[in-house]
Amino acid sequence: AEISSVPSRTVYLGNIPSGITPYELLNHVRSGTVESLKMISSKNCAFISFLDEKSATLFHSDAILKRLTINNHDIKIGWGKPTPVQPIVASCVSRYNATRNVYIGNLPENTSEKELANDTKEYGEIDTIKMIHEKKIAFIHFTSILAAIRCVQSLPLIEKYKDRRIFYGKDRCAFITKTQQHNAAQYLGLNPNTENFLSQVDRDLIANALVQQSNAAAMIATTTGGTSNLGNRTIYLGNLHPDSTIEEICNVVRGGILQNVRLINERHVCFVTFIDPISAAQFYAMSSLHGLIIHNRKIKIGWGKHSGPLPNSINLAVGNGASRNIYIGGLDKIPEIQFTKDKLYYDFKEFGEIEQINFFQERHCCFVNFTNISNAIKAIDGIRNNPDYQRCKINFGKDRCGNTPRQFQLNAN
Repeated sequence: AEISSVPSRTVYLGNIPSGITPYELLNHVRSGTVESLKMISSKNCAFISFLDEKSATLFHSDAILKRLTINNHDIKIGWGKPTPVQPIVASCVSRYNATRNVYIGNLPENTSEKELANDTKEYGEIDTIKMIHEKKIAFIHFTSILAAIRCVQSLPLIEKYKDRRIFYGKDRCAFITKTQQHNAAQYLGLNPNTENFLSQVDRDLIANALVQQSNAAAMIATTTGGTSNLGNRTIYLGNLHPDSTIEEICNVVRGGILQNVRLINERHVCFVTFIDPISAAQFYAMSSLHGLIIHNRKIKIGWGKHSGPLPNSINLAVGNGASRNIYIGGLDKIPEIQFTKDKLYYDFKEFGEIEQINFFQERHCCFVNFTNISNAIKAIDGIRNNPDYQRCKINFGKDRCGNTPRQFQLNAN
């Protein structure tokens, strides 16, 4: 593999940490089907080849915008030399939807991951093995589609595996994240909360929208805040009314879910940190264009100190539905406990600053919004240890700041 200056289906990653595993590296890829991963440990670099150039372009632009960091290493992003997909790989992809993920079904209950690894490692390097014991199935991700093809063709010929169901699964790198889905839907003027949004919208259309958004966000961030502002997720709000509250601010912030909102009353300023740099850039552009009014005052918009990349733990939590909003339902099932706004505030404040509590008496539920998503993640585990809440239904709610901005809604109508 060689470095190139022109876009291709292969992305070059430099300055990768020593000893990093394929699994750790590919955890950062969420843009499309990977054809192969080549890691050159002596040069601390890697080449990720996708099946198509669109997926590579999306990963490339996203990694640059978000300043991809792995284990505190700033990753250098470039292009690999253009190469065609091998004929056998292209043929199996078109005929059998081959991927680097091999599905094995009808496994004996006592099968272990170690046993599967030993039985399949001869076909090529393994990224990860996931077993679902209760369903008697496993998914083996290799680091290349070619290795998976070898496995699918050869494993059924071995006596031990002749009665197993063996085929291709979906590449874990091709799953579109909730944040990507939200961004693409907003860009295309669609509702991201539609149940079958992904089946309704062509994948290429989503990838295209995300690349355009990523490029636009990078341009907004660097044109208005300098080159070092690339990937910044923090927006500065100045000239706030002395009586402005965090709740009022969150009522007007739209377009992306928040990591943190910090109001400094004595300076009449607030710093709003989004989960995603695209949301931050869009909010900056929209607010600059249309103006932002809070408490009958026009707010000054700027960039805050660079947020740095989103911690991976929060990224994973958001992928599983986390937000700074917690839903507590089934309050009527515990008549012996008097749930009030004051009780909720008292019980939840130990986890961190609360932005707002919404109590719906007739629906026997409430929503507790924190100013920081990390505190909400802490609270959802912690509150379950409180005996008063053990029979309640507790889950993450929707961050209202993630709602589509009014301007987008008008454009879509």
